[in-house]
Amino acid sequence: MSGDRPMKRVAESESEQVHVLTMAHMNGAQRLFGGQLMAWIDEVSAAVARRHAGCHVTTALVDKLEFDKGAFPNDVIVRRGRLNYVGTSSMEVGVKTYREALSGESTLINSARLIMVALDENGRPCRVPGLILETDEEKAGWERGEARAEARKQRRR
Repeated sequence: MSGDRPMKRVAESESEQVHVLTMAHMNGAQRLFGGQLMAWIDEVSAAVARRHAGCHVTTALVDKLEFDKGAFPNDVIVRRGRLNYVGTSSMEVGVKTYREALSGESTLINSARLIMVALDENGRPCRVPGLILETDEEKAGWERGEARAEARKQRRR
């Protein structure tokens, strides 16, 4: 999917981050503060993109951010990020956030998609490795990501 660029597998850049929620993470209604979750999503997206690109990255766009359910003090929150699609210098990272019960059962509470851009030593966009797609899920994610990238290009014209 990349021409002359090196290729990397989706699994090479996947990232997972875990937090136990404390009162410092709560809003006035004693639910996880949305801004805190947004910051954590940005962090896991950056980790995924850096692992793939091998350089610094910046957030260019939050393409999707859906809050489905709340989270509360002492909940364990797990964020899983993975690449959906890569362009020349941009990467679409999907992040799913789960609330994990003491039983181990996970409930999806948030879905997000961010566009990250790789930066060279001068802070300019630079090429990223292509993406090796190994599973049907990865191939479907690529196709959806490619369609979204094309739609974003059309909107900019």
